[in-house]
Parts: sequence; C-alpha cells; structure tokens
Amino acid sequence: MAHLVAFPGVDAAAPHLHGPVQAVRPFALPQRLRCVRFPGGYVLTPDPASSDAEAARRPGPWTRLTHALIAASVFLLLPSGLQIFNAHPALYTGEVSRFDSPWLEIGARERGEAMQGYLRIGGREFDTTGVLGWSGPPGAAEKRAFPAWATLPGYRSLATGRNWHLAAAWGLGLGLTAYLVAGLAGGRLRRSLVPTRAMLAPRAVLADLAAHLTLRLPEAGGYNLLQRLAYLGVVVLVLPAMIVSGLAMSPAVHAAAPWTGDIFGGRQSARSAHFLGACLLVLFIGAHLFMLLLHKPLRRLRGMTLGERETRP
Repeated sequence: MAHLVAFPGVDAAAPHLHGPVQAVRPFALPQRLRCVRFPGGYVLTPDPASSDAEAARRPGPWTRLTHALIAASVFLLLPSGLQIFNAHPALYTGEVSRFDSPWLEIGARERGEAMQGYLRIGGREFDTTGVLGWSGPPGAAEKRAFPAWATLPGYRSLATGRNWHLAAAWGLGLGLTAYLVAGLAGGRLRRSLVPTRAMLAPRAVLADLAAHLTLRLPEAGGYNLLQRLAYLGVVVLVLPAMIVSGLAMSPAVHAAAPWTGDIFGGRQSARSAHFLGACLLVLFIGAHLFMLLLHKPLRRLRGMTLGERETRP
C-alpha cells in the first residue's frame, strides 16, 4: 500500500493515493515541493498549492503558441528529412564520405528471384524487407530507404523534400528561440525544467525512476525529475544541436562558418548527429504521447491548446 510522507509546512494531500501518513525524520524541503512515497522511495513533485505548480497546470499564451509552432515544425521536419535521407541512405563520420565504409546503410539487393531490404549498422545486418530498403504495395514495391508513407512528399522528390524541410526549419528556429527567450526572461525554464537539489538526491532519483517504470506517477501539477531532464535535454541540447548540424550540411553556411561542422568532427559527422538527433526526437515524442494518454489526455490537450486549469503539457 502506498504511503504519504508528511513534512513540516508541506501539504502531503494526494487524493489519488490511499494510505496512512507517516512521520519521518524532518529535513529542509522547499515550500514549493511535496514528497510522495512509493514502494522503494520518494518522488518529489511541486506542491499543488504553490504558484509554480499553478503555472505548470495552466500554460500561458506564449508557451501554448511556441509549443504549437515547435510541434508543427517537428512533424514536418521528420518526414521531409527522411525524403532527403532517401537520396543517399548511408551515414559516415569525419569530413568526407567513405562510400566503402558507412557506419549505417539502408538498401536492397536481389536474393534469388526476390528483392530483400536490409539495414546495416556497423558489422550487423538486419532483414527489413517491406519496411526499410524495399517497400510498397504488392506488384509495385520499390527500392527506397524509408517507405512512401513515412516521407514528405510521399513520391520521390529531393527538391520538394528540401523545400518542406527548410520552411519547417524556420518555424522550429523561431519557435525555439521565442520559447527560450520568454522562458529565461520570465523564469519559467528555471522553475519548471531545472531540477531542484532535493530531486537530485540518489534516493529520490531511484524512486522517481521506479515510479515511471511502474506507471505510478503523482498527478500533481509540475514536472518530476525525469520529466524535467527529458524536456531540458530536448529544448537545450537536442534541438539546438540539430539546428547547428543542419546548418553544417549546407555548403554555403559551412563555407562561411566552418565551426558548424567542426564541432561535430566534420560535415559527415554533423549529418550523422542530425540523424541521431531525429531518432531521439522520435523517442521523446513517443514517450510524451504515451504519458499523455495515461493521464487525462483530453483535459491536458485542452490545457495546452486553450489554457484551462488543472492540466499539464
């Protein structure tokens, strides 16, 4: 049975948990946090009565606008990026392409009377027929790294894919810049995304990990440790790195600012980093949507789009 832990001056009420309140050895806990005990430890979440939790439950207009712009841009960037990748479905490291030794390659070959799609990573090769390398409806299958349903546009067109990608990149750059500037100026990034010292305690970290693995998360407003680290990593590291690596792949930009490729170890390494960043974004979006579906999805969607209370993005 789950227990709540009462700390001096901190509200420990949690209507979604039932069990006796335990008295524990008191220690200093910020007034904006409350500690909920799960089997194996404690999870620190913002106190629902605090102003920080209220801000997290009710995103402001600027947050909602930038969230929509960034989300729309990413959902255009991913499929258009796959269209561009299909033009040369192999990745290398360093400054130049070594066609005989890619670290990742997607292709197709004849196997008897049939075609076989494959994914090669390092020295390992996987049969991906029908998904990667060789895909399409019966009788109309074709050799292409990613299938038509995953690319923008669905037909083969490198030029059109680049146009969509560049247009969406402007939206991402503007949305991310506006979000970071507003978040830093208003203190939202620090309050909502930067982990507190108490959250980083080893026991609290392990408990937060256990709560996520068992899907027993508090429904109080605000982000817990793993959520803060995930959002902070995407907003501060992954998205900026993808923007810089994308610029490095432009011959004109790289000629004017060679550092865009140098920081990754070369233009081909920048292309690889760009692809891996996209993979991380897909994982993040999948986890984000999964957690959304677990906790009142319609109410939380209304909160992020209309700004209603008692919701979290």
